Amino acid sequence: MPARGAHVVPHRHACPGPRRSCDPCRVTERVLPLVVRIERAAPPRRTDALEAAAAAVPRLLDHAENRAENSAEDGDEWSGEIAEWQDGRIRKVVRRARGAEWRRALALPGITVTVGTAEVRVHPPVPLDDWPRDLARLQVSGTDLEDDAVPPEPGPGDVVLWVNPRLTMTAGKAMAQAGHGAQFAWWGAGEADRAAWRGRGFAVRVRTAGAGRWDALAGSGLPVVRDAGFTEIEPGSATVVADAPWLRVGVPDL
Repeated sequence: MPARGAHVVPHRHACPGPRRSCDPCRVTERVLPLVVRIERAAPPRRTDALEAAAAAVPRLLDHAENRAENSAEDGDEWSGEIAEWQDGRIRKVVRRARGAEWRRALALPGITVTVGTAEVRVHPPVPLDDWPRDLARLQVSGTDLEDDAVPPEPGPGDVVLWVNPRLTMTAGKAMAQAGHGAQFAWWGAGEADRAAWRGRGFAVRVRTAGAGRWDALAGSGLPVVRDAGFTEIEPGSATVVADAPWLRVGVPDL
């Protein structure tokens, strides 16, 4: 079943997630909630928020997978919800919270990821039309943030999510796209690569590519996220290229 909310351009390095045969009439469409903490007096930097959201996705997938393998008592924690979500559109929705809203989000099942000035909590996938009340009430539109300095160049062994410089996206939209890119990197990683990435806390670097670099990346054979166009940008827009050492096998030097 193709992922319609975001997908990889077909190529030899496409990283399809788990796909199971299923009756679409019996599958609940789910979305992945990501909540970013934005206090009025101290909003996070944009790049920190994007990197926290991106890292949260493989953290959630890894947590569920390891629990399923290692715990007989409650090993299927979130695995059913995650499997159902990955069989569909892998949609992600970013909402913002502060104060008591954030504390209520922390009380719900999930994982909190901190990167620099940003805190993002990822929750297990929820039905599209049946969000938990304390998440449903959070603001979703217009989430935007700024950087106060140019982030440094990524290192040679980093997992990098390159953002299309020709698109204008709010921070909330870009966070969701970065999450898609991190998910593609997770799907494409073998056990040894996942273990090494896990040891680094599933850290990623999110950077906006220059126009020339973007064109080279997008045509290189690395996984490309294409948005379904539900919000902000045109359907089919290429938003992010996922770049990791294990994805570069057979890819020309860029």
